[in-house]
Amino acid sequence: MHTPPAELLNLIVVFQPLFTKPTWQHAKVLLLGALLARGKRTVTACLRVVGLGEERQFQKYHRVLNRANWDLFKAAQILLGLLVLLLPADGAIVIGADDTIERRKSAKIREVSCYRDAVRSTKKHLVKCFGVKWLSLMLLVKLPWSERVWALPFLTALCRAQREGQPRKISRDKNHRPGAIGKNRKKPAPKKFPATGRAARHHKSAIDVLMILIRVVSRWFPDRAKVLVVDGGYAAIKLVMTCQSLKTTTLVTRLPWDAALYHFPGQRPEGSRGPAPLKGARQRTLKQWAARRDTAWETLEVDWYRGQKKTLQVFSRTGLWHRPGYDPVAICYLITRDPEGSLRDEVFACTDLNASPEQIIQWVVRRWSVEVTFEEARAHLGMETQRQWSDLAIARTTPCLLGLFSLVVLLASRLHPDGKLPLVVTAWYQKTEATFSDCLSLTQKHLWQSRIPVKPANTEGFLSLAAQDWQYLLSCLSAAA
Repeated sequence: MHTPPAELLNLIVVFQPLFTKPTWQHAKVLLLGALLARGKRTVTACLRVVGLGEERQFQKYHRVLNRANWDLFKAAQILLGLLVLLLPADGAIVIGADDTIERRKSAKIREVSCYRDAVRSTKKHLVKCFGVKWLSLMLLVKLPWSERVWALPFLTALCRAQREGQPRKISRDKNHRPGAIGKNRKKPAPKKFPATGRAARHHKSAIDVLMILIRVVSRWFPDRAKVLVVDGGYAAIKLVMTCQSLKTTTLVTRLPWDAALYHFPGQRPEGSRGPAPLKGARQRTLKQWAARRDTAWETLEVDWYRGQKKTLQVFSRTGLWHRPGYDPVAICYLITRDPEGSLRDEVFACTDLNASPEQIIQWVVRRWSVEVTFEEARAHLGMETQRQWSDLAIARTTPCLLGLFSLVVLLASRLHPDGKLPLVVTAWYQKTEATFSDCLSLTQKHLWQSRIPVKPANTEGFLSLAAQDWQYLLSCLSAAA
């Protein structure tokens, strides 16, 4: 099975200009193997499932990931162009961003570091794990066969760990004032790694990487309205300033309770001297607004998870968010409260001052699908099972597996344009709408039917298979079992 079926080939043919002719042929084989394999998504497992277990020149398939010359960012641009077709022509591109840890432990992988395990940790119990940190951008879109919003990855970047002696990156934004160096004071010499003696590159945090990625996406779609939805770990003024400088990008994030908020500066008296004030008087703190009895709460019924409705109390205002070293930035913030008391109070901020509270909450609820995508990729696409040691292969494999999630969804939508996907149900698990496992099962079934053509036999109720196809099917079934 070395040639993809027509439906899959028509979907991936747009990626062909990124590769040379030999590399493209090998990449198609790896794609088929990644779609059909069960369990681990190593290169050898992909070759084995497509019938190339006896291939002597197996190293040429490894070279697609660890040596071939192709651009991962250009592939992400093409993939986003395919995903945007699922949106209305005049709709905003809503993007969810979050990081995840790929658990790996190897002395040969330079990017492995120790991180907090967000899945296993609690407020009182901290669990650490070794792995590689990834930051993924996903398109948040509602598909016809599901009531919930799906998060489809299109661009994933590596967040490198800060090494010993490596300085942190200093923001180059014109509004950032980290403290001027005096005229008679010499600039500090750049730090050097003790092992090599070479000057250390500045370390980029996950927020710095996200600022780079959102600028790249803005260049791809300069005239399209974009909304970036992130969690509280990315609540940084420099990210707000980056999105405001892009004009067409709106940032929605969780706001810390101790955020310093100010009124807008008033009109200056005539004849006053000195620089114009950047902010006005200090506003009440968020905790004070939440605790006051005279706070004007507004009751709203908003879209909630699983397509349900939820009643919330909302208090919203506008103001200037300020931190030392940065100019104040204008935001719209709102406090949400559950009348039933089952959810804790939360604070969210948006850079669009004209956005309504209902719209902000809707964007926030959409971001929850990002965690679902990470879990589905681990369960069904073999994320964390690859075994590359090459730096280039590590930087490519996980983004490709997450991008494979989006390709499976696109292929399923093309196989069933009406949006009625067949469901895989059992007696103990009944579901009413398709999940990613149904999309993957539909894709694998279509690929197997293209690989093994079934011919009707003379006897009614029986089907005939060639001996070679029968043996190949048995070997795949035994490996899956």
